[in-house]
Amino acid sequence: MTARGPDHGYLLDNRQSEAGIRFGALAELFDPVTFRHVDRLGITTGMRCWEVGAGGPSVPAGLAARVGPTGAVVATDIDVSWAQGAADDIVEVLRHDVAADPPPPGGFDLVHARLVLVHVTDRAEALRRMIQALRPGGALLLEDADPRLQPLLCPDESGPEQRLANRLRSGFRELMAARGADLAYGRTLPRLLREAGLDDVQADAYFPITSPACTVLEAATVRQIRDRLVTSGLATDEEIDQHLENVATGRLDLATAPLVSAWGRRP
Repeated sequence: MTARGPDHGYLLDNRQSEAGIRFGALAELFDPVTFRHVDRLGITTGMRCWEVGAGGPSVPAGLAARVGPTGAVVATDIDVSWAQGAADDIVEVLRHDVAADPPPPGGFDLVHARLVLVHVTDRAEALRRMIQALRPGGALLLEDADPRLQPLLCPDESGPEQRLANRLRSGFRELMAARGADLAYGRTLPRLLREAGLDDVQADAYFPITSPACTVLEAATVRQIRDRLVTSGLATDEEIDQHLENVATGRLDLATAPLVSAWGRRP
């Protein structure tokens, strides 16, 4: 695959059935982190929010609960099939490419993207458009992974099951990089927000080491990419079957890449 040059198609296709399982696991893992920051930023009744790359419905629904009937939430994604469950009088769901399409009309008090820009080839343009959509004083909250900070699925590599898990995770990272993902993007967010002229830039990071949601996420992710792992020569069907059996025992301490959250305000 890498011999053919970069493949910029999205590796984790929203149209696959496993996508819904992944969105549920990501919501369980990261929604508390996201909404801790949203609440710290003062998002409340009557405000307008843009959720970029919404994926599933949980974040748009949580934003809608905060802004209420006098506010508005615009949830966008290239594929909105899983986000449609959040659509109502407050949440408008739109098909949209953040790096190519103009921002939705009207200024926003909050623009948020989670686990989006790491997969976008023209990240700089996407960031510019999100900042452009902010009202003066509006907040941008970006949350993205940094797999190179912590590349292991099993940080405690104590046996053959953990070594296999880490080797398959390395293959997943290789597939991501071949599609233009920046595996060190998360750590750059504070600097990028400052360089873009935002004020009061801050950041933190979070990653679980053991969680039932990590187990669900790993099984769904591997099933979603198994054909690509095999055809790329990164794993055999037998190795993937063994790994899925190991994951199903619930005895592996599975982690995620650190989620870096960075935020700032438009002057």
